[in-house]
Amino acid sequence: MRKYLYGILMFILSIFGFAAEPDYHIGVVSGTVSQSEDSLRGAEEIVKMYGSVDKGGMVTHVTYPDNFMQEMETTISQMVGLADDPKMKVIIVGEAVPGTVEAFRRIREARPDILLIANAPHEDPEIISEASDLVTNPDNVARGYLIVKAAKEMGADKFMHISFPRHLSYELLSRRRNIMAEAAKDLGMEFIEMSAPDPVSDVGVAGAQQYILEQVPSWLEKYGKNVAFFATNDAHTEPLLKRVAENGGYFVEADLPSPTMGYPGALGIKFSEDEKGNWPKILKKVEDTVVAKGAAGRMGTWAYSYNFISVVALADHARNVIENDVDVTDFDAIMESLKKFTPGAGWNGSNYTDINGIEKENFYLLYQDTYVLGKGYLNMTNETVPEKYFKIK
Repeated sequence: MRKYLYGILMFILSIFGFAAEPDYHIGVVSGTVSQSEDSLRGAEEIVKMYGSVDKGGMVTHVTYPDNFMQEMETTISQMVGLADDPKMKVIIVGEAVPGTVEAFRRIREARPDILLIANAPHEDPEIISEASDLVTNPDNVARGYLIVKAAKEMGADKFMHISFPRHLSYELLSRRRNIMAEAAKDLGMEFIEMSAPDPVSDVGVAGAQQYILEQVPSWLEKYGKNVAFFATNDAHTEPLLKRVAENGGYFVEADLPSPTMGYPGALGIKFSEDEKGNWPKILKKVEDTVVAKGAAGRMGTWAYSYNFISVVALADHARNVIENDVDVTDFDAIMESLKKFTPGAGWNGSNYTDINGIEKENFYLLYQDTYVLGKGYLNMTNETVPEKYFKIK
């Protein structure tokens, strides 16, 4: 009798399990833990929230190769392969590395019903916006002004921009540099342009980082301790943070801000399993360490990782688009999804406008409020960025 009742129960559960099968699937593409950990963790969070397709859930997660520039065809194949699933309705690329445009073009040709979303694109804004339904990126235009303004509010009277020719060939990075220079002049701060080795050059990451470690003390000696540093490259961020904590100066936020960007390696911070992906806990641990090292009020970040939160929020937004008939380019809806997963943090942004003044309706530049460790939020998302900065090329 027990076996009979057990069989009936299993049958009922199987019916409900089948009934709960989602009507559509979401594809998520990210880097690996060694190349883009925060976007990977964001993708894993989506799988945790909505379930994996192979276990009856909604999400299929794939990663692109670490050496994506040399293995571009593999990157493209990974993305295009998601469209083989007849229930696939959304593909989100957490960090749209080179090859995303070509992959999206191939998917669009075979499956025009799939929603294509690109975050943090590496390819030209013009072509990625044409290939995608929605593009999001950190606001390197507004931040050109806001980072300098934040540096002044923190106590800096000089601003150093550290980069190299390859990065300055990118339109948005070059524009941000020019805006920073103009903002520094307008705010009465000295703007210092500094070149550092490119981590993908012959010196490699180790050589580029060693250069920063060696140079920061001499820069502080030359320019004084009221200088704020900004580096366009992630590899430069860790040694820069280490020296600022030890020797002085200011650091507003990283190019792609996150409490895990540079701080753990620079300050010897380790996270337990229950802390990974828990941004309030991560922020508190980083903040406690910065305060203990005597750098409170001099170092900042975004409270929540952009690459993690943007992936999670874009999946939430995509579900609203499909299930609630929300327009994919609805800015207010995107903001709501971002705020849903970042309690306490302010957000703002605007449409991307190219150097010819043409606004892209499906391309949004986004930014989160700056959090100064040992002090709190600066409320930079409530600042009005003067219109003149949006016209600087």
